[in-house]
Amino acid sequence: GRPAEINRGYYVRPTVFANVTHDMRIAKEEIFGPVLSIMPYDTVEQAVEQANDTVYGLASYIQAKDIEKARQVAARMRSGNVYINYPTWDAGLPFGGYKQSGNGREYAEYGLEDFLEIKGIAGYEAAE
Repeated sequence: GRPAEINRGYYVRPTVFANVTHDMRIAKEEIFGPVLSIMPYDTVEQAVEQANDTVYGLASYIQAKDIEKARQVAARMRSGNVYINYPTWDAGLPFGGYKQSGNGREYAEYGLEDFLEIKGIAGYEAAE
């Protein structure tokens, strides 16, 4: 619900869901809001499998002490962005999803490509 001091607009209180399992709807769908789903796991293999077991792939977050291991896990994540230990925003990092989260990119060099008009011309010898 909305806090008493906010009298207009939409507001969703931050919510944490504990003991979420990979077969629950909340684990399978994108939730846009201040929501955290906690999914227990026993091995890193199981964590990666659970994280990738969705038709969406906008962003993933990894919290880890071992940065090298976190990077190895990040490479296996099927999401457009992976954030390790919640870094500051980087405008040089392209933003966009995988799978049903979309394939377009915003920001950085890849985001600029949406504004380019590329032309292929055939029927003549290319200059050397």
